[in-house]
Amino acid sequence: MATGGRLKNILATVVTTGLTEARAKIFGHVLNPTGQRSPHKILRKKLIGDKVAGWYPYDIKKDDPLVMARQEQERLSKLEMLKRRGKGPPKKGQGKRAAKRSK
Repeated sequence: MATGGRLKNILATVVTTGLTEARAKIFGHVLNPTGQRSPHKILRKKLIGDKVAGWYPYDIKKDDPLVMARQEQERLSKLEMLKRRGKGPPKKGQGKRAAKRSK
């Protein structure tokens, strides 16, 4: 009699696992019987990159070469002014780190 109950339990578990596998196959679910962590929940979501990019206005600076040239000219003139005052960037290998290393 004990073997009959055990056989019934084994049969019931086999039927339920077969049912869950069939349900997953029909409805397109991911079967995870071990319960391990899976990235499926995150990968299932819709991508939102285009929507987020739409929040920001179009930047004309990237396409217009005249705007870029003017900005570069302003940067170079500011750099020249700083160099005349002695506040420009040091030459390569002449900065604070190099001075510390040579001591």
